[in-house]
Amino acid sequence: MGLLRKEPPREITSIKKNTLIMILESSKSSFPNEFGALLREEEGEISEVILLPGTISGNTSALFQLHMQPIDFSIVGSVHSHPSGDYTPSEADLDFFHRSGRIHIIVRWPYTVHDWAVYDVNGNRTSLEVR
Repeated sequence: MGLLRKEPPREITSIKKNTLIMILESSKSSFPNEFGALLREEEGEISEVILLPGTISGNTSALFQLHMQPIDFSIVGSVHSHPSGDYTPSEADLDFFHRSGRIHIIVRWPYTVHDWAVYDVNGNRTSLEVR
């Protein structure tokens, strides 16, 4: 009987353009409250946004009900908006990053294609190609 080998996580290098647009439009629709969701990847590309039932959005936070997260190994991180216009992660964001995946997107008001930033699990700024 052979042992199952777990492959190392795939590097995430890009996001689908229509997924980014959906994130920005959802953030606009939630304004002045925060928008929040999880990110699904497919072959190294962020391809979908997963909305968790019971997520509570306010003007300073989006509270995820992580117990509602499906068992899905393609979920690799999170996205949320900052209605304040600043996409620097807060201390609460950094704590959440450590508990919820390895790549995180913060979008800021006014939610144009220039108003988003990507962070790794430690809160270091990184990038994704839009495809």
